[in-house]
Amino acid sequence: MNIANLLVNEQSSIRILASSKLYIDPFNLPEETHDADMVFVTHEHYDHFSFKDIDKAANEKTIYAVPKPMKKTLLKHDIPEDRIYPLVPGQTALIAGLRIQAVAAYNLNKPFHPKSNGWLGYVIEIDGSRVYICGDTDDTPEARAVKCDIVCVPVGGTYTMDAKEAAAFVNYIKPRIAVPVHYGSVVGKPADADIFERNVYKNIPVCRKLFF
Repeated sequence: MNIANLLVNEQSSIRILASSKLYIDPFNLPEETHDADMVFVTHEHYDHFSFKDIDKAANEKTIYAVPKPMKKTLLKHDIPEDRIYPLVPGQTALIAGLRIQAVAAYNLNKPFHPKSNGWLGYVIEIDGSRVYICGDTDDTPEARAVKCDIVCVPVGGTYTMDAKEAAAFVNYIKPRIAVPVHYGSVVGKPADADIFERNVYKNIPVCRKLFF
């Protein structure tokens, strides 16, 4: 997959426009597109699960990948059950032609994202690339076990890894490209991306993509 096909809107709102059109944690979307083949939700916090923004991206055929505990939430929003794929940490599934690996996303020393909640990051195999969307997580053993080409990693601190921790994590897993997210909006400063980039190994390009 060409990195130009991956765009970050705000916070951890990511859009992949490749052979499939994917939205991950859509938030503050600037327009209604209704072109999503799949929507991924990492967890229930408002800046990751915004149904008004999901509604801007989705259509009557959109498929949803969500942590298993969120299935009831989507049903309450009148999403048909046959279009909801609830996943648990460690699970791998083939959904709409894409191989998806669900990765536990949680805090080690903070209370905001308990491991017991079953919240997720996702490794999405698309167009020959493994794209790891970390979700809101710390530098955990499960995250370090992921093999990927592109990683979208939170760098804003407070609720997740901070910039230096995120850089150390990226240096460990050694992706082909690193994309910082979760900064400059709800939490974290734009400068966090600069700190992150300075601390990532020089042979790992850091890419920042925006769409508005």
